[in-house]
Amino acid sequence: MLQNQLNESMKTLLLTGFEPFGGEHVNPSQVVVEGISTMSFANVNVITAILPVSRFAATQALSATIAQCKPDVVMMLGEAGTRTRISPERVAINLDDFRIPDNGGHQPQNEPIVPDGPAAYFTTLPIHKLVASMIAADIPAGISNSAGTYLCNRVFYWVMHLIHSQNLPIRAGFIHLPYLHEQSLNKRDCPSLARATQIEAIRLAILACVA
Repeated sequence: MLQNQLNESMKTLLLTGFEPFGGEHVNPSQVVVEGISTMSFANVNVITAILPVSRFAATQALSATIAQCKPDVVMMLGEAGTRTRISPERVAINLDDFRIPDNGGHQPQNEPIVPDGPAAYFTTLPIHKLVASMIAADIPAGISNSAGTYLCNRVFYWVMHLIHSQNLPIRAGFIHLPYLHEQSLNKRDCPSLARATQIEAIRLAILACVA
């Protein structure tokens, strides 16, 4: 699913989220992306897409979308149910090691995302600025140094490798989101954040990336 707001005189930001997985009926990244898709921004075209939670389909969809919309910034979102805050990720590693199967039934163990690719890539988003803008709005946020080894890390690494290998003028990075309140109702001692809070956090992150 691809939605866009286009003005050729402005920069373009691609915002992606994931469909639900792991038995959940909702994914905060999808909810946030859909919330952002209804907004208008004065200084950036925001294009939104929801990715499948499938090892190969997700990266294929991302590559095709980037080729189609040629963004200046790629901001990827995903769910991290144990997190207590919005978490911009610092680094993506070249490893697929899925703790559970994805929605396509894939469960690679200790496999590289890109054979012979670099061990890791660092984000090129201004993550300190993103976190500061959220904290200033009383939204819990903090930099994370591990994006895991599931689909979130996979698409993060894939995009950074695509940018590097093709020398594309794109800044990119990944942000993990906690559970929504409705996801935590039946989970004991599980942290969560309201959907309005998470949408506002990403709105602020978009503004910080294009300011």
